[in-house]
Amino acid sequence: MNLPARDSAPLLSQKRFRDPWWLLVLAIVLIVIALVVLQPDPFQRILLFVRDGIQVTIYVTLVSFALVLFLGLIVGLIRLSKLTLLRGIATIYVEVIRGIPVLVQLIFWYFAFPSLVQDIGRSVGWSPLMNYRPNPVAMAILGLTICYAAYMSEVYRAGIQSIPRGQMEAARSLGMTYFQAMRYVILPQAVRVILPPVGNEFITLLKDSSLTSVVAVPELTRRGREFMAASFIPLQTWLMVSLLYLVMTLLATRVVAWIEYKTRLEK
Repeated sequence: MNLPARDSAPLLSQKRFRDPWWLLVLAIVLIVIALVVLQPDPFQRILLFVRDGIQVTIYVTLVSFALVLFLGLIVGLIRLSKLTLLRGIATIYVEVIRGIPVLVQLIFWYFAFPSLVQDIGRSVGWSPLMNYRPNPVAMAILGLTICYAAYMSEVYRAGIQSIPRGQMEAARSLGMTYFQAMRYVILPQAVRVILPPVGNEFITLLKDSSLTSVVAVPELTRRGREFMAASFIPLQTWLMVSLLYLVMTLLATRVVAWIEYKTRLEK
């Protein structure tokens, strides 16, 4: 994975931070407000109908991403370890998951995995497994976490490998254990390097959360489909849904750029 050069990253970050992208976000918000105020029907009805879906979208994205950061770090460290068996298992996991589309994985966890659990329950005669019913939101978070952790592990691995080996050797010579050196010396530097790709993964995850609509998660896209099916006004419905996604992704982009900018200033 190619990461930005460390010497040019601060300049790129500062340039991105100074660019008036917030004006674009503000313009989109004003357009949405104008649509609601000037044409309250149907845009106001659409917004009221899908607002619960916005909350679910944000919840699924934030919870999934928090788990992705944790699981991705573990897998990334295993991929860098000298334990051949664990490294092989982690490599297989990453390669298999990255080769399967996100939508297929979500469908597997919501439809196929519960069926497997029920079959196991019938074979052992245990009623809790036989009567297992999946929770759509939980299965969506599980599917997104397992999928994106594979990609995030490669981001972590590339960031850690970008730090000179001499720093680990110097930390170990001072009496630090491997995990202490990784925690206090290597990872703090690697985090600065991987901030841009981590931000990209978050924004991609936010957009891919729309795929959870196929597994009955009542997020923004599904609520939009439900409103369209009931009202038969697809143009206004999907215009509003698209604008809401655009506002969320642009705001997320600015937050990531701000964090990156502040981090570079602290170097």
